[in-house]
Amino acid sequence: MAASDAASRKAEFIIADKYRLVRKIGSGSFGDIYYAKSISGDEEVAVKMENIRAKHPQLLYESKVCKLLKAHGIPEVKWFGTVNDYNVLVMQLLGPSLEDLFNYSHRQFTLKTVLHLADQMIQRVETVHNKGFIHRDIKPDNFLMGSGNETSKVFIIDFGLSKKFRDSRTRGHIPFRTDKSLTGTARYASINAHKGHEQSRRDDLESLGFILMYFLKGTLPWQGLKATTKKQKYEKIKDVKIGTKIEDLCKGFPHEFADYLIYCRNLEFEETPNYSYLRKLFRQLYRRNFNYYDYEFDWKNVQLLKERELANAESAYENGEREMQKRRETNTTKERPRANDELQAYGREKSFATTRGADFKSDRSPLERKREKLEARAAPVEKTTANVRRSRRR
Repeated sequence: MAASDAASRKAEFIIADKYRLVRKIGSGSFGDIYYAKSISGDEEVAVKMENIRAKHPQLLYESKVCKLLKAHGIPEVKWFGTVNDYNVLVMQLLGPSLEDLFNYSHRQFTLKTVLHLADQMIQRVETVHNKGFIHRDIKPDNFLMGSGNETSKVFIIDFGLSKKFRDSRTRGHIPFRTDKSLTGTARYASINAHKGHEQSRRDDLESLGFILMYFLKGTLPWQGLKATTKKQKYEKIKDVKIGTKIEDLCKGFPHEFADYLIYCRNLEFEETPNYSYLRKLFRQLYRRNFNYYDYEFDWKNVQLLKERELANAESAYENGEREMQKRRETNTTKERPRANDELQAYGREKSFATTRGADFKSDRSPLERKREKLEARAAPVEKTTANVRRSRRR
């Protein structure tokens, strides 16, 4: 009850005298995400809401990072402030995440789609790095497709765990440290992050390499491990990840994916990655296998297939309804006269018996039983006929 009351109160929020919440569309470690519209109705936005008493508030920091990053493939911040008991971040409305689309596409992408995504995802990570930040939570949920006329464009989101890797004043790189706790998502975290090393640009790119293999294979070797505690599970993931050779992880797929991960693993802590080389790896692979970049993603084909299946199902349903209607009409034509003839015969029999002085007051005489049987038979016929009439009127 309390949750529904809170939801209804949020729905009444007017943000910045401009936006009204419409419905909840997601949630995160910070709080909830809402779809909202401007009061005038001409603008759609996403709204993140975080309780002002949150133990680890993120939205203020995220809003600042997004404003600093402001670039191609970074969502636009439209407003940040406090409304009642909530920190509120209003952002550009985007489409579904790559994780959502992966599930929608039966949890496996074709090589063509993975190469389309790889090119843009490397660019987005490079953009973040060029602005002096590392993301530290590279995962499919944090890459979204655009909306409207940008449905083929990849955006990178969620900078709550991002960190500056250069000093703002000196432009020097942050120092290497150990004994750090794991930051990010264990499934995609780099081996260095698992070991407790300070993360740098190389770690974002290694995480991206794991995502590409996840998209191609449908699963990673360290998924589904069981453990009593989260710490033990992270240790198991680390052990399997370290024990899995890159060649084995990428077995059965073009060598460029192994080349990518080997390159990332060999980067030094402060080394600037060669993003152009990494993109070129996949662009050349694309051109060897496909004609040109048409930005036709798997989920578009799945959507067309599902729409076709739905249309076929609806057509089959309508054909079935028509067939059932014909059968009902045929049954009505056949059964009704026979039942009525027997009722009329019963009436004649009753009249004849009455003139003969038969006792119809006795309990359930043979004629009474016959009358009940005939009336029971006639009732469904009349009901079917009425249904047919109503159907015709519609």
